[in-house]
Amino acid sequence: MEEQQSSYRQIFKATSLFGGVQVFNIIISVIKSKFVAMLIGPTGMGIAGLLTSTTQFITSLTNFGLGISSVKNVAAAASTGNETRVSTIVTVLRKLVWFTGVLGMIVTFCLAPVLSRTTFGNSDYTFAFMWISITLLFQQITSGQMVVLQGLRKLQYLAKSNMTGSIVGLIISVPVYYIWRLNGIVPVLMISSLSSMILSHYFSRKAGIKSVKISPKEVVTEGKDMLKMGFILSLNGITVVGVSYLVRIFISHTGGIEQVGLYSAGFAIITTYVGMVFSAMSTDYYPRLSAVASDNKQAASLINQQAEVAILILAPILSFFLVFINFIILILYTPKFMAVNEMIHWAAMGMYFKAASWSIAFILLAKGASKTFLWNELLGNAYILGFNITGYKLAGLEGMGISFMSAYFVYFIQVFLLAKFKYSFSFDKDFFRVAGIQLGLGITCFAVVRTLQAPWTYIMGSVLVILSGLYSISELNKRIGLKDLIKSRISNLKKSN
Repeated sequence: MEEQQSSYRQIFKATSLFGGVQVFNIIISVIKSKFVAMLIGPTGMGIAGLLTSTTQFITSLTNFGLGISSVKNVAAAASTGNETRVSTIVTVLRKLVWFTGVLGMIVTFCLAPVLSRTTFGNSDYTFAFMWISITLLFQQITSGQMVVLQGLRKLQYLAKSNMTGSIVGLIISVPVYYIWRLNGIVPVLMISSLSSMILSHYFSRKAGIKSVKISPKEVVTEGKDMLKMGFILSLNGITVVGVSYLVRIFISHTGGIEQVGLYSAGFAIITTYVGMVFSAMSTDYYPRLSAVASDNKQAASLINQQAEVAILILAPILSFFLVFINFIILILYTPKFMAVNEMIHWAAMGMYFKAASWSIAFILLAKGASKTFLWNELLGNAYILGFNITGYKLAGLEGMGISFMSAYFVYFIQVFLLAKFKYSFSFDKDFFRVAGIQLGLGITCFAVVRTLQAPWTYIMGSVLVILSGLYSISELNKRIGLKDLIKSRISNLKKSN
């Protein structure tokens, strides 16, 4: 029992650390999004979204998945306690990210005319792609530095790097957009990626890993495992980013660039603000699951614990978003963006299924089942693309929300059955109870906001949000002794003062 509580506490501790960072990032993002929405509007956000999704697609083609695959190698080296071994792996990683970053930069620069015509239907953005090609190098170096911090479990440095990056991004973007408006999009992308690289370099150096001299042959020998798994993961990355890119191109050609901006802004609310919880959890979850992946029973226990905590933390947030999304849109953007509220209603429901499927899918990476992972994700992305195109054709932006929910419901069933038959995985009764109650409250919230009028929407909705929050607090208290943990933290703060 104590061991299980310790595991829950470790999950919550990592989530709290990065959850605090993400809350800070959310506040900064809210301020930034508000200014950006006012200064460049849906059209500007559409242009930025298309430029970003295009470069992300090129990145996925050229980065060999090192941002994910190498975490396992760094963590494995760190577990040996051999500083020379750690230094060797980190040095190899740094050389590989330089090579892949330069490759991405060259490909983007050379294909700039093609990318402009394919993405925007004209050559007006050729020079924009040439300029931002340098961001692929900056981003890949940043990714490599973050891998070092994650693999070594230097979570505080990782958190500080993220927080500082958010502040710098705000300081840079708002004045540039204010002065140059739409013409400031490219400078913001370039300066932001440069500042992120500098910050990640600074904090990774604080980890105290010394560089060692290694020959090209050693780079190939030591990097072979990273590149082998990374290549498989990069194929998946290509499909993920490729689907995002194709969807934006389809919306652009069908509904116009402004529709792309609305779509990007709407999903930023779900995938950025709500999705930050996943980011906070995965930082610690993946290395921990990798450590027990050889034991199916232990792995299943950890997956259940992670899924329960994910649902308990996310559910009240999703209920709040469902009820108060109109106010959230006005706070984050402008009235021009109100067209995305119905899309977000459906997408919020899809996040319940994403939370459960996300917890399971990591087992494939943790076990090194790269081929199985690839085919699993290829299939998932194939029907996600189909759902998205069909959804937008039939119901516009609201159809995109319906497609998001439908796709993740199917994906949840897919990864559950895969893990069940391949690794004897099953959810325990505690998960079904927690997920069932919170999903029931979420569905009730959805029904309230879709059928009632103000003020009853907000009165009934507020009651449901409070019930969801109280239930999550009660369940977390059972698992980690939340009340005692809070009292201990307060006591420690008083002593330190």
